[in-house]
Amino acid sequence: MCIFCKIVNGEIPNNTVHESEHFLAFHDLYPKAPVHILIIPKQHVDCFQDTTPEMMAGLTSFAQEVATKVGLDINGYRLITNNGADGGQEIMHLHFHMLGGGKLKWNDLREDPHKSL
Repeated sequence: MCIFCKIVNGEIPNNTVHESEHFLAFHDLYPKAPVHILIIPKQHVDCFQDTTPEMMAGLTSFAQEVATKVGLDINGYRLITNNGADGGQEIMHLHFHMLGGGKLKWNDLREDPHKSL
């Protein structure tokens, strides 16, 4: 069972921001921005490539609720998902990072900017 499934099952504590029947949002333990929230479906789905349009429709509404709840809806935020190993996904459970709380920089995301893709 993955770490996010353990969080959903209550086996690992988290700092919940918002919860619905199908989704959970909680603060990231290692924030990369003043506000860094993880948004996950409660049902295990490995990655974005494996999700359904119906799940994404629900997640869209849920993410908008989270943004409003934490006050990111006015000035903006970044919503990111990594898909697969080359996309930087470390935990194989679909999750989105909601980053905000200030002007965010955009870095070159390649490990070595001198390598060609």
